[in-house]
Amino acid sequence: MGSCKEPENDHPNPIWVHGPIIVGAGPSGLAVSACLKNNGVPSLILEKSNCLASLWQQKTYDRLKLHLPKHFCELPLFGFPKNFPKYPTKRQFISYLESYAAHFSIHPRFKQTVARAEFDNDSGFWMVKTQDCEYVSRWLVVATGENAEPLIPDVPGMERFEGEVVHTSKYNSGCYFKNHRVLVVGCGNSGMEVSLDLCRYNASPHIVVRNSVHILPREMFGFSTFGIAMGLLKWLPLRLVDKLLLLLANLIMGYTENLGLRRPKTGPIELKNATGKTPVLDVGTWSQIKSGKIKVMEGVREITRNGAKFMDGQEKEFDSIILATGYKSNVPCWLKGSEFFTKEGMPRTPFPNSWKGKKGLYAVGFTRRGLLGTASDSLNIARDIADRWRTIKDSKTICT
Repeated sequence: MGSCKEPENDHPNPIWVHGPIIVGAGPSGLAVSACLKNNGVPSLILEKSNCLASLWQQKTYDRLKLHLPKHFCELPLFGFPKNFPKYPTKRQFISYLESYAAHFSIHPRFKQTVARAEFDNDSGFWMVKTQDCEYVSRWLVVATGENAEPLIPDVPGMERFEGEVVHTSKYNSGCYFKNHRVLVVGCGNSGMEVSLDLCRYNASPHIVVRNSVHILPREMFGFSTFGIAMGLLKWLPLRLVDKLLLLLANLIMGYTENLGLRRPKTGPIELKNATGKTPVLDVGTWSQIKSGKIKVMEGVREITRNGAKFMDGQEKEFDSIILATGYKSNVPCWLKGSEFFTKEGMPRTPFPNSWKGKKGLYAVGFTRRGLLGTASDSLNIARDIADRWRTIKDSKTICT
């Protein structure tokens, strides 16, 4: 780490990066870059798309808002504008990220798809290859996150369906499904909100609930449910907080089991911490389920030419199918020779120590704790790299 010699490489024109290489220009990549800059460390962000936060800009539906109050979603060192609402819209959040990048003078290299990144033991540096360049650095920060690529499930018979099949990454608005009978596969926050959006365009959504799910009101008595939970956790054990949340949810919403939404035996916060499965924060879908405008269906047995057969024996016709089945990490496709990540592309070490690997490898945005986890990771990574950066600078001064 203290060598004064620049790396040697057989690539004709490798680009030496003095600070870390960061892969991904979403909130995680921007946050790490800003924290590094605040510590006097330069960095280079490589981004495969043509814009910042491509997931938010290109793969989210129009009505999306932050599920948590804005103060839980701020990136380090730079807050939201005071005039933003409690739950900023998609467009407002993108505007915030663009302002964040401008404030810290962050300029990613766009249209740089990382094909391979690997640590070279001979030189002691990371070699990062894109479609037309090779970059070399002492440090590599993986900031592509948990939601890099759409997760497409293998549903029997899907290839036979004659209607439209679209993943939520391609869904913009229910206006394109006006008066359609729509099967929504997936009952997380996206599936619930897409179903609600479809109702506003006179569609007839049927949402598939294969497993148990926690649904909570986004607010309780005028306060954020998440904020209430965080406050209670400062004083009470986690399982007691879960019991209180479910008691309040049942008082406000009634028993969701009565309409096909079975709750898991594990409480919502404990389940989130253990598996990363986020409870649904209701923004109006539950009332549409109770009114019958959104139908809850059991798991799909198979897709037919013009509809679906379900596990309970029902068969229904549909015009369209929307896959609200989430996303997955793409790290195994391009990061080679490292055992830090699992085959699913998640760090093997659990939070709060999932941010640091070996040989100058770091990860941000893989905590399953949203933007709060991103902020925590970014600050830790920046401090760690800054310490090493200063050591290298001191050793170079001695060498000269």
